[in-house]
Amino acid sequence: EVQLVESGGGLVQAGGSLRLSCAASGFTFDDYAIGWFRQAPGKEREGVSCISSSDGSTYYADSVKGRFTISSDNAKNTVYLQMNSLKPEDTAVYYCAADRSPNYITIATMWGIPYVYDYWGQGTQVTVSS
Repeated sequence: EVQLVESGGGLVQAGGSLRLSCAASGFTFDDYAIGWFRQAPGKEREGVSCISSSDGSTYYADSVKGRFTISSDNAKNTVYLQMNSLKPEDTAVYYCAADRSPNYITIATMWGIPYVYDYWGQGTQVTVSS
């Protein structure tokens, strides 16, 4: 059974940091692209970052470039999102998602589109106070 479990969310002051984790089971991370999305109340799901484990390519939304870093530990089948210099506008539920056997050319342009992904975690709340 394929399962994704996010953890690491919480309450942090503006300027602070959090590290989110996405632990995968039921599949080998080597053959997947893993994306991070977020959804704030009343807003659409937004692609935050993506990593393609087969070639190591990473992608970021303009709004988080220079502040967030995605990484993976393939031995643990886990992907991380290190979030620094957090802002109140980063407040959202954060989800990880997996794209099965991705075409890496497609991922390069479509990584931030939710329907690309096959599996989703339950989400973890990140709240950044002013």
